[in-house]
Amino acid sequence: MIRAAPEKSYHAPGIRLQGLGKPLRRVLLHALLVPLALLFLAPLYLMLVFSTHDQSVLFGPTSPLTFGRHFLDNFRELQAQTNYLRNLWNSVAISVLYTAFSMLITSMGGYAFAKYRFRGSKWLFGLIFATLTIPTFVTIIPQFVMVAREMHLTNTYWAVILPSLANTLGLFYMRQAFQAVPDDLLNAARIDGAGDFRTFWQIALPVVRPSLAALGIVLFLSSWNDYLWPLIVLGSKDAQTMPVALGSLVGLTSTAWGAIMVGTVIATVPFLIVFMLLQRHFIAGIAGGSIKD
Repeated sequence: MIRAAPEKSYHAPGIRLQGLGKPLRRVLLHALLVPLALLFLAPLYLMLVFSTHDQSVLFGPTSPLTFGRHFLDNFRELQAQTNYLRNLWNSVAISVLYTAFSMLITSMGGYAFAKYRFRGSKWLFGLIFATLTIPTFVTIIPQFVMVAREMHLTNTYWAVILPSLANTLGLFYMRQAFQAVPDDLLNAARIDGAGDFRTFWQIALPVVRPSLAALGIVLFLSSWNDYLWPLIVLGSKDAQTMPVALGSLVGLTSTAWGAIMVGTVIATVPFLIVFMLLQRHFIAGIAGGSIKD
């Protein structure tokens, strides 16, 4: 009896080649991304270096690439001209309060638009979302009249916080996040006797915690870097925020670049550290909020 020869399998070599290709692709990917990462980090490094040098060295024939010994001198000049520690505290207080209240308002609004059906809800949400097309400069004058003349909030934290509490992008983002929460989970909580607010606070909100963390980072950063509106409503030197204080160092005849670099380092490095520690929550929140209707 003649037996047929067993068929040869050709899958093993392909698997080996594919296994050998993964390390090669990984090396090529790192070879491309590492130079790009260094290119993006170069301005941050130069900022740190320039903050430690005297003004005359910064405008010398060659730019310094190593650290100097004038960081404290530049900081003293910064503090003397702007009262920077007070301005930094103002930025921290305003950003924290704005982030907390805006996260609460936008999450409640997003939950309402995602889980409640009422007459005109789609039209109302579309109208709110359409406000993104209105340029900021169109609303500055009436907003200033309302805050300064009608509410008398000039040179206060609330003058900066209140006008943009109901953040439209935050409302849209949280609506997308809450749409991923199963309705059965919320109905089970209502059957157990939970009210509307308790269902939102104890059931729905913990589910979208990564999205809420990502929104918090974005809101804090937008308030932390805001310049135009605090410049308008905060005229007092002691009431100014950090970006406004740094902008005041740029004069018509001279600019204290060493002091500006020190102030920028103090304002940037702590936030970078916090972002590096929370980057997983930020990425998870961005991915979790990108859900289509």
